[in-house]
Amino acid sequence: MGSEDIGFMTAVELQRAYAARRLSPVEVTKVLLDRIETIDPKLNAITMLTPEIALAQARAAEAAYAPGGSPRPLEGVPVTIKDMHPTKGLVTSMGSFATKDDVPEEDAPCIARLHEAGTVMLGKTTVPEFGWKGVSQGTLHGITHNPWKHGYNAGASSAGAAVGAAAGYGPLHLGSDGGGSVRMPAHFCGVFGLKPTYGRIPYWPVPNNDYATHMGPLTRTVADGAMMLKAMAGPHPWDHTSCETPPADYPNLLKADLRGKRIAYSPDFGHARVDADVAALVAKAVTAFEEMGATVELVRPEWGPKGVDLARFFWPAGYLARANLYLDKWRDQMEPALVAMMEAGRSFTAEQYHVMRAAKLDYVEAIHRSFQDWDFLLTPAVSTAAFPAHLLQPEDWPQHPWDWLMWAEFSYPFNFSGNPAASVPCGFTEKGLPVGLQIVGRRFDDLGVLQASAAFEAARPWANKRPPAAQRAREVAA
Repeated sequence: MGSEDIGFMTAVELQRAYAARRLSPVEVTKVLLDRIETIDPKLNAITMLTPEIALAQARAAEAAYAPGGSPRPLEGVPVTIKDMHPTKGLVTSMGSFATKDDVPEEDAPCIARLHEAGTVMLGKTTVPEFGWKGVSQGTLHGITHNPWKHGYNAGASSAGAAVGAAAGYGPLHLGSDGGGSVRMPAHFCGVFGLKPTYGRIPYWPVPNNDYATHMGPLTRTVADGAMMLKAMAGPHPWDHTSCETPPADYPNLLKADLRGKRIAYSPDFGHARVDADVAALVAKAVTAFEEMGATVELVRPEWGPKGVDLARFFWPAGYLARANLYLDKWRDQMEPALVAMMEAGRSFTAEQYHVMRAAKLDYVEAIHRSFQDWDFLLTPAVSTAAFPAHLLQPEDWPQHPWDWLMWAEFSYPFNFSGNPAASVPCGFTEKGLPVGLQIVGRRFDDLGVLQASAAFEAARPWANKRPPAAQRAREVAA
């Protein structure tokens, strides 16, 4: 079996192959490490490989699959970790010169849980500086390239994780999402990305951005995302905001009948610009739910346009709170657009903050009230397909010193509200660039979002699509 075939195997397939002795965790780990070394110079999705850790974990997994062994839920399954989150004894750069040498003393709880579940850590994935934007380019690591078109945006701060999923770097990739950073790269790279209910996966250190950031999986299939979520979810004492409820058995509950479900569809939230090719693919995808027996209603939520001013206030305010201590010392080595955004945040007053927070709480309540009438809400995941990664906005969009949110109006509302939301691949533009459909559920209905995603995946399969990066690997191997 070639490296490409192994690279694109799902977690489910790998574990079956391990149990049947058709493959070994050590063999798979070596193949994937070699594959990444071959492909990644052209993609730049990995900040560091961790072969010693990976091979030690793979050998332990191999022993667990031996007769008399007891494999754990993700035994021997390869994973990558986003380089925003603490990894014990390994640099966590957060994409910035200011923190490029930071070495945490402890793993974040969800990373520790992945280790405890038996995963094999291949390495860490790229992020823009402090994860601040929706474009896969940063001062420290440069451009992370879209595997479907070199030089193009792979999307947001979890871009390295999404590229790894799309390009066959193994099945599981850890991302996080403070304004769309799981769902946007899933959209741009043609993979599955889930932002669970806020607090479903404990986040540590707890971010100082008013409960906006969520951990989540990036995978090629819904089943793999469900397995990863189950391993990471559940309360943890280090995160006082984490959900008290233990995780459901997501992987074994994915099959569901959508007949009779009430689904809202909003193509623009009543205000958002959406490129025509994206809008057409999303509208076509929505018909799959009608074919499955759901009732789909076109809606224009009254809360939709109210998010714009909130996002432009809280994004700078949140980053000023998180990165202000670096601004004066590291300004000359920080990204100019990030500096401009943080300077904008410095003009805000405490009175403004509390007035805007009151407006935000009203906005969040309105979102949750609307879900009294809907089981799910469908929208585009992002307003545009991939564009050149050296740009902050597509060339034909309005330009601004730091505002990339204009083409990401569909994601941040559910960071504010904490609803679970997924991006599922729903087709390709005429230029061959992926597009994602966003599926949003009621708060705490992570299982429902996974079930709706799995139903769509069965109706409109995507996991067999492989980007040109995989073709290049085949040519190199030959």
